Amino acid sequence: MNNMNPHTLSLPKALVTLVAGALFGFGLSLATMVQPDVVLGFLRFQDWGLMLVMGGAAGLAMLAYKGFPRWFSRPLLGGQFLTQAASWNRQTVIGSAIFGVGWGLSGVCPGPAIAALGTGNTDILWALGGIVLGALAHGLTARE
Repeated sequence: MNNMNPHTLSLPKALVTLVAGALFGFGLSLATMVQPDVVLGFLRFQDWGLMLVMGGAAGLAMLAYKGFPRWFSRPLLGGQFLTQAASWNRQTVIGSAIFGVGWGLSGVCPGPAIAALGTGNTDILWALGGIVLGALAHGLTARE
């Protein structure tokens, strides 16, 4: 097994992925992002607590994304740091607008929606159904 391949899944990578996903879901739940009413309050600029959570998360992610390649010669679990140039096109703008409208109408974002299932919120299944249909429609219409 080649540990330098970023796509090779080893036991340590699987465990780190599991722990990171559990921590992410716990954080979303703790920050109340799994509650659509709270998210809608955030989108209406009525809930500044969630604004601080989002800002802190974005800042930490940017620090890690830009800092880790400078601080480490390679990722801790093997492979290499990858970069991807951002490209804006019509599909990106349309998809972003659809995502934003859906988020604004429902108060549900994909990550928190999955985490909300762990809280017993079965009403979220409607939003997840829409997310799945949107992903399917994109997959069927996307150009290479």
